[in-house]
Amino acid sequence: MAKSFRIAVTPGDGIGPEVVAEAVRCLELLKTKHNLPLEWTNLPWPSHAWHEQHGESMPADALEQLKAYDAILLGALGDPGPVSDPNRYLLPDSISLAPLLDMRKGFDQWVCERPARLLPGARQYLADERAKDIDMLVIRENSEGEYVGQGGRLRKGRPDEVATQMEVFTRRATDRIIRYGFEQARKRASERAEAGTSRQFKTLDGRTCESQVCVITKRNALRYWGDMYSEAFEEMAKDYPDVATHHELVDAACMKFVQAPWAFDVVVASNLQGDILTDLAAVLSGGMGVAPSCNLNPDDPDMPSMFEPTHGSAPDIAGEGLADPTAMLFTTARMLEWFGRQNDEVNAAGKALFDAVAADLAENSGSRRGTREIGDAICARLEKAG
Repeated sequence: MAKSFRIAVTPGDGIGPEVVAEAVRCLELLKTKHNLPLEWTNLPWPSHAWHEQHGESMPADALEQLKAYDAILLGALGDPGPVSDPNRYLLPDSISLAPLLDMRKGFDQWVCERPARLLPGARQYLADERAKDIDMLVIRENSEGEYVGQGGRLRKGRPDEVATQMEVFTRRATDRIIRYGFEQARKRASERAEAGTSRQFKTLDGRTCESQVCVITKRNALRYWGDMYSEAFEEMAKDYPDVATHHELVDAACMKFVQAPWAFDVVVASNLQGDILTDLAAVLSGGMGVAPSCNLNPDDPDMPSMFEPTHGSAPDIAGEGLADPTAMLFTTARMLEWFGRQNDEVNAAGKALFDAVAADLAENSGSRRGTREIGDAICARLEKAG
C-alpha cells in the first residue's frame, strides 16, 4: 500500500484562509482525479484569532501535534495591522510571527528555498529585456544566524536602555547549507540539459560550467561568520569542479540583483540576509503574489517540512475576496513535488498543478480577478488535463 501523506493545513491570518481555501480545492480535485494518497487536517492555529481567544498563538503542545504530519501548509501569519477601533485586540509582530520561527527551529527546517523565475504573464519590473531570463534559486540558511533569538533588553524603557541581539553560526550548519546549494546547482543543470535550456557560467580560472553557486556574506564588516562561510565555501567547492563559484557582499548582491539578476543561478545566504534577498528576488520575478517558499528538513523524514507563500497576511484586503492565490498554489505544487520524492503519482500531480497555475498566469496577465475566480480557472484546467 502506498504511503499516505498527512498535511496540517494552517490558514493563519489575514488573507491566509482565503488563499488556502483555493489550495485545498485543488488538492481535493487532484486527490479524487488521480486517487492520490493524501490526507489533511484544517487547524485553527497558529493565528491571531486563536491568540485572542486563548492568550497564545498556538497550543503549548503544538509542535508535538504537528510532528504527526508529513508537511505543514501555511497561509500567512502576522498582526492584522492598524485599525480604527481602539479596543481591537492587537499583537506585536514579534508575537504574531513567533510560531513561524518556532516551527522552523523545532523541526530543524534548515533549508528555506525560494525560487525566483520570471514566468510568462508575470509582471516584469525591470525594463531590460534580459530580465525575461531571470531564473535563480535563493537558498536561505533557516536554523540559526541572525534569528536565533539570543539577547535581551536591559533597563527597558529608560533613556540608558541597552538591547543586545546575538548572531550564532556553526560550522555544521554552514557546511550543510553550502553543500545543499551545490547539490541543487547540479540538479538544476541536469534539468536544464534535459529541457534543452542550458546556461553557461564562467569560473574564476576561465572555464565554462553549466551551473553556479554564489555565496553571500558581509565578511568585510561581519568578519567572523563571514570568514567561516567563505572558507567553508572554498573548501566545499573542491568537491564540485563542475560548478562555477562566486562570492558577493550582501549590499553588492542587492545592487546586482537589480542590475543583472539573470547572471545568478543558485544563491546561498544567511537567515536575515537571505530573507531580504528573497523578497527582492520575488519582486524581480513578478511580485510577492507569485512567489512560493519552502522550509525543508531534507535529513529527517520524521520531521515535517513547511510550505508557505512568500507574501504576508495583507490585512488591507483580507476578507474581500481580492487576494491572488497564485503564490499559495505554486507553494502547494512544490509541497506535492516534495512528497513526489517518494511517490511518482504525487510528483506528477505537483507538476500538473504548477503547469495549470503557470498557464493561468500567462493567459490572464494583467486582468483583475477575485480569489475564487482564479481558483475556478485553475481547477477547470486541472479537470481538463490528462
